Amino acid sequence: MEYIKEEDIDNLKGKILCCHCGVSIEPNPANMCVGCLRTEVDITEGIPKQATIHFCRGCERYLQHPVDWIHCSLESRELLALCLRKLKGLNRVKLIDAGFIWTEPHSKRIKVKLTVQGEVAGGAILEQVFVVEYTIAHQMCDDCHRTEAQNFWRAVVQVRQKAQNKKTFYYLEQLILKHKAHENTLGIKQIHEGLDFFFANEAHARRFLDFLNSVLPVRYQHSKKLLSHDIHSNVYNYKFTFSVEIVPISKDSIVCLPKKTANHLGGINPLCLVQRVTNAIHLIDPTTAQIAEINGSNYWRDPFNSVFDPKQLTEYTVMDVEPIIDKKNFPGQGQVSNKHILADVWVVKSSELGVTDNTIHTRSHLGHILKPGDSVLGYNLSESNINDDNFDTINKDNISDVLLVKKFYGSRNKKRNWKLKLLAKDEGSVTSSANMDFTSFLDDLEEDPLYRQNINIYKARRQPEIAVDTNDMEDPFEPKITLEEMLDDLNIDD
Repeated sequence: MEYIKEEDIDNLKGKILCCHCGVSIEPNPANMCVGCLRTEVDITEGIPKQATIHFCRGCERYLQHPVDWIHCSLESRELLALCLRKLKGLNRVKLIDAGFIWTEPHSKRIKVKLTVQGEVAGGAILEQVFVVEYTIAHQMCDDCHRTEAQNFWRAVVQVRQKAQNKKTFYYLEQLILKHKAHENTLGIKQIHEGLDFFFANEAHARRFLDFLNSVLPVRYQHSKKLLSHDIHSNVYNYKFTFSVEIVPISKDSIVCLPKKTANHLGGINPLCLVQRVTNAIHLIDPTTAQIAEINGSNYWRDPFNSVFDPKQLTEYTVMDVEPIIDKKNFPGQGQVSNKHILADVWVVKSSELGVTDNTIHTRSHLGHILKPGDSVLGYNLSESNINDDNFDTINKDNISDVLLVKKFYGSRNKKRNWKLKLLAKDEGSVTSSANMDFTSFLDDLEEDPLYRQNINIYKARRQPEIAVDTNDMEDPFEPKITLEEMLDDLNIDD
C-alpha cells in the first residue's frame, strides 16, 4: 500500500491534469499543458516564414516600402526594423524579442529569430519562437537608374582653383566630408584644376553652392542650357551649370596687397604672410606681427595673387635670436598678435652651413618658438624674380632679404598614426606634385591647431602611405583620433 506524504499533498493542491496527456499542471483556461497546447494551436499562423528584401548594388541601400531607399549595415537596428516591417500579420501577436542569426555575408540570406506571445483558448497566453528567412534580391534604385542613363544629371557645380598649390582644395575636401555636403551628388569627377559635382536637380546644386560660400571665399557664375520644351504644357527642361572659383591663395603663401586694401586693414605692410584660408583670408605681417582678415566679398572686389608659393620655401638654420621688447606702434594701426613675439633673427642657408660665414639678418614673428640651431623655412626675396604689379609699387628698402614662414620639424611621414578620408571620385593618374601638396597639407594640420579644428581625423589601422588615393576608402576607419594621440612622439610647438 502506497502512502502519500503530507508535503506531496500540499504540492498537489491547486493543480489539475492535462486533458490530453494527463500531466499535472497549473490550472489554465485551456486545461492543457504547454506541449499539447503548441500541437493544437499555432499562433504564428498567417505570419510568413520567408520574405524578400530588395538591395541596390550601386548605392548599397535597401528598399523601404513603398519608394524609400535607406542605408543599413548588416545586423544593425535599422536593418532589423526593415525586416520586421516586411512581415504581414505580425500585428496580431505581441513581439517579445527579435534578433539576427548569423549567416555568411555572401549567401544573400538574412535570418531573424522572433519570440512572440498570443492569446489562445479562452485567455491562455502562449509564447512561441520561430525563424524567418529573408532573401536579398537585387534591384536598381531610381538614383542609380538616372546615373546609368544618358543625361542623368540636371545640375553641375564646377569647383576650380587656379593656383599652383592645392592645399586650400584639400582643406575644402575635408570640410565637405565632415558636413556631408556631398550626400545628394550623383557623381564626382576630378579634372586638372578641380572637381565637378553632379546633382539631380537645381535645388541640390544651390544648396551645395551655399555651403561653399559659407566655408571659403569663392565666387561663381551661373548658366543654363535648354534641353527640351513642351509647347502645349509650357514645360521647359534645362541643364544648369555653376562655375565656382576658389581664391588662388593657400596657407604659408606670401601676398602683396594693393595699397588701398592695406590702408583699410589698419596700415598693414603690403607684403604679408597667409596664416590660413578658411571662410576668410587670415594675414600676418612678419615684421610687425600685425594681423588682419579679408572676407570673400572684399577680396573679389580688389583681388590679388600670391607672389611666393609654399613650393618655393628654402630651409635655413637659425644662428642667433634676439627678441624685440619695445614695439613701435603708430596711430591707426590694426590689431597685433599676442601669440607671436617679434625678434631679430640671423640665419644661414642649411645647404651652405659650414661653407660660408655670411649670415642673413631678418625680422620675424616667430621669436616665441625659434632658438639657435633650429631649422626654419622661409622665402629668399633677394634671389627671386617677382612679377607682380603691386610688388613693383612698394619701397624695396624696407624689405628683408629673407622672410621666415614657419619652424621646420623634418620629415614625419613614418610617424603618423592617423589618416584622413577622401572623396570617392573618378580620377586619373596622380602626379608627384599632388602628392607633395597633400603631404604639406598633412604637415599643416599637425602644426596648426586652429587649422585642424574643423576637420575629422581618424586613427589609422596601419602605417599609411602618403598618396592621394581613394582606394583607402574601402578600409574601415577607427574612431576619431584625439589631439594627444595625433601629436604623440611629435615635437611640435603650437
